[in-house]
Amino acid sequence: MGTNNTTTLIIALAMVLTAGMMMEEAKSYPICNTDTNDLQKCYPAVTGNSPPAPGPDCCAVAKSADLECLCSYLSLSGIDRSKVKAVLASCGVSNPSCL
Repeated sequence: MGTNNTTTLIIALAMVLTAGMMMEEAKSYPICNTDTNDLQKCYPAVTGNSPPAPGPDCCAVAKSADLECLCSYLSLSGIDRSKVKAVLASCGVSNPSCL
């Protein structure tokens, strides 16, 4: 698969994941050692101007997800990396190499 095809596939996957996270009853897809519905538990804490602190469910997801794997999706999601760092720090999780 060429570079353009790979980039297109990654962008399409990111769009599907973002849409899935926005839908209230989205189907769950496994990605990076967790399900997309589980990732949604952290969405409020990494978006908006004054995001709330992450809850225990979000921290559980942060501790179990393959954060290095999620790095490639983070750059396509539009989520602020500094907010992700704050969530991980609040949950006591080490930052992946992309942060």
